[in-house]
Amino acid sequence: MPEASFTQNATGPVEAAPAFSPLYQQIKALLVGSLRAGEWQPGQAIPSEVDLAARYKVSQGTVRKAIDEMATDNLLVRRQGKGTFVATHAEAGTQYRFLRLAPDASPMGAGGGLQRRLLDCRRMRAPAEVARLLALKAGEPAVQVRRLLLAPLAEGGEPAPVVLDDIWLPGALFKGLTAERLMAWRGAMYRLFEAEFSVRMIRAVEKLRAVAAAGEDAGLLAVPEGTPLLSVERLSFTYGDQPVELRRGLYHTQGHHYRNELN
Repeated sequence: MPEASFTQNATGPVEAAPAFSPLYQQIKALLVGSLRAGEWQPGQAIPSEVDLAARYKVSQGTVRKAIDEMATDNLLVRRQGKGTFVATHAEAGTQYRFLRLAPDASPMGAGGGLQRRLLDCRRMRAPAEVARLLALKAGEPAVQVRRLLLAPLAEGGEPAPVVLDDIWLPGALFKGLTAERLMAWRGAMYRLFEAEFSVRMIRAVEKLRAVAAAGEDAGLLAVPEGTPLLSVERLSFTYGDQPVELRRGLYHTQGHHYRNELN
């Protein structure tokens, strides 16, 4: 007997009309829906493949294929002999997955050693372009965070600014985010978003271009006007491809490089 296709209602999966997507993709969509609804929290183990197969009335192989794809998408993490867990920004290997700046002295290193200096955090009406990219309605509030990332100097001098970030977040998702809260937090910013606002960054799309430092930005980065900078605009998404962060960064790459890994 062929396996049935499913939709989700308030009480669980029910049989539906035949779907055009493969069955394992339908199971994956149900699992992502459970993650989005908070049924399993970041770092928590999900039920076994056997239990999930019984829950959705499909074969264990179908569940395994769905989970394999979710692990490839960095939604889940398999741990040999322990089970499958919801991926979290708390894990050492993923804390700085979205921070791609690395010092030239460590060509294969990550950028987790940078210091942070908060410049501003305020709630305001989202500008039209920000609202469009974050799928906000006209007039909806947003949180703007401005900060510097600084690299320590080898001789023990004052840290040097290497990144100027302008970060925009949907106001409704980040109620209570203040400058005081950001300054008190120790660790990756995405871990704060996950732990205290239940927003996990799943994937991001970036646009890079070369620009010249100008005006206030040049002053904050402590470089002469006209200095070459790397402009990185990143739109990050959570479950269900919902945009939840727009980040526009200016990178001073003298002594650093932007590292990416392609599979």
